[in-house]
Amino acid sequence: MRLGSIVLFVAFCSFTAYYIYEPIPEDIEERWKLMLANSFFRTVSHLADLCELLGLKDYMGVMYVITLVEKVVPVSDEHVKVTEETFDGVDVVLYQPIVQESEPNLRRAVIYLHGGGWCLGSPRMSPYDLLARKIVTELDAVVLSVDYRLAPPHHFPIPYEDVYRVVKHFFRKEVLAQYSVDPGRVAVSGDSAGGNLAAAVSQQLRKEPGQQIKLKAQALIYPVLQALDLYTPSYQQNQNMPILPRTLMVRFWSEYFTTDKALFRAMMANTHNSPESSILLKFVNWSAFLPETYHKKYNYSAPAVSQGAEGEAAGVDEPSRSFADPRASPLLVPDADLRFLPKAYILTCEYDVLRDDGIMYATRLRAAGVEVTHEHYTSGFHGAVMFTVWPTDFLIARRMISNYIKWLMENL
Repeated sequence: MRLGSIVLFVAFCSFTAYYIYEPIPEDIEERWKLMLANSFFRTVSHLADLCELLGLKDYMGVMYVITLVEKVVPVSDEHVKVTEETFDGVDVVLYQPIVQESEPNLRRAVIYLHGGGWCLGSPRMSPYDLLARKIVTELDAVVLSVDYRLAPPHHFPIPYEDVYRVVKHFFRKEVLAQYSVDPGRVAVSGDSAGGNLAAAVSQQLRKEPGQQIKLKAQALIYPVLQALDLYTPSYQQNQNMPILPRTLMVRFWSEYFTTDKALFRAMMANTHNSPESSILLKFVNWSAFLPETYHKKYNYSAPAVSQGAEGEAAGVDEPSRSFADPRASPLLVPDADLRFLPKAYILTCEYDVLRDDGIMYATRLRAAGVEVTHEHYTSGFHGAVMFTVWPTDFLIARRMISNYIKWLMENL
């Protein structure tokens, strides 16, 4: 009996170690902590796959538990006043410095858009709440964290439209005056899918005829910027990296547009482009816009194009009109539309499928004459900024946030 218990214990420990261990690059700091954190994400993903297979709940519905685990109730403290508001029908969480004097000076403001692949995430997650408070206290700024609607069921362009409406509402004179915000010192910022929305809003505000809103800066943290080529060197190199493997990123993209699994299968094979969207592939040609050091062992091959009825039969034709839309893929805008964009901060990580999106955007913005600060973390991984809460607090997250806030301090 005792021997049997020992065998079971050893077997359990061996299975646990096998499940947790992943071949993670040596230069990533705190590797075992990342393995442990990712084992939770993988477990939820496997459970989500199983529930969807059995017809119990859709995949993203189960994955949303990641958001729920981190949720907090944002409350005011001695330094920060927190209120939950509605701007033009969209929920927001507003963070303001607690005013000591009777007539405060006008302040900076950061409109922050959370990540989560347009399907997960919330401003009420603990890491975002902590980040907003840090920005408020260190910059004496107002932070507007947007609770845009998520897909599914709110597919593109609903999340983008929610954000766009919030930005326009915030720039109304009476709203700026209410929160003592200087209209010339407002930035839009976000991580991952939030970086996508931040870049898209920055572009579209400049394009709208007669639009008077002028953002001072855009700060994009490992942004996702294009859906046309999902086989760039970073997608290949990091396809099995923790937190955001290629399969999950492709799943986020497909769910952003439709629940039809045909698109997911086509995107996984990188055969989702229609003749219409293929015209825009020139804007994501990584052999032209990616510095050679990031090419590594990979050779450029243009994504395949589905033809006519075949694309429609695969369920790809309708969504292809969406992922060719620059509001979904900001990297697809022509050079002329980049020239007058606000100064940009772009953070990228070496071990991230989205690395090349951010680097290509930095390259194109610079070529268009936009002032760009590009910070690349050679030991960074996707989602690192979110890992600031014990027990999954990472040193690299602290460095990233410190450098990000330093840039805002100097440029906003």
